[in-house]
Amino acid sequence: MTVQITAGQFHGADGVEDWRCLYHVVSAHFRTGSMTKGAALVNEIGRLADEAEQQYLNIDMRYAGVTVSLSRRDIGLARRISAAAKTMDIPADPTAVQLINVTLDALVGAEVLPFWQALLGYDQIGDDYLADPLRRGPGFGLQQMKAARPHRNRMHLDVAVPHDQAEIRIAAALAAGGHLASDAHAPKWWVLTDAEGNEACVATWVGRE
Repeated sequence: MTVQITAGQFHGADGVEDWRCLYHVVSAHFRTGSMTKGAALVNEIGRLADEAEQQYLNIDMRYAGVTVSLSRRDIGLARRISAAAKTMDIPADPTAVQLINVTLDALVGAEVLPFWQALLGYDQIGDDYLADPLRRGPGFGLQQMKAARPHRNRMHLDVAVPHDQAEIRIAAALAAGGHLASDAHAPKWWVLTDAEGNEACVATWVGRE
């Protein structure tokens, strides 16, 4: 059984500068600028990853670029992918990766989770989290409440961003009319609200070791 290294250990390694930890995954985005170039990169990544590694490798290819996510913090594979992109003259853009979760406050999570799993067609991971098996949509998680909060929204977005982009993203949100509700848990997460008080969290891996 392979032991998962920490996010800090991953970022402390050489050759993974293109990659960023986002919760349980590490991601990199490569700006290809065409489907042809993107397909060539995807084909090379498939060649680099053996059958075992492909089990935790996910690739999203669009016209503008290719996003690669590893559900295990594999320094060796990340290095090989970055080296291949560099050889093909495809630049990486670490600022372009993010991971979005929808989080619902629940008093009785065990009772409501089956409903959301059936509705979304997601797989259950652990006691309080659902994931799209085809990685098309955001994750869905429950946040345990001790008491009802009738005057607050019970659903919010969690936006995991690269640790070196969090303050930039927050500043942009504040400049666009948002408000900082709490930074008590920063840099793990910040709570922001829009002009009407709807909440969202900006999160990083820092503090989750």
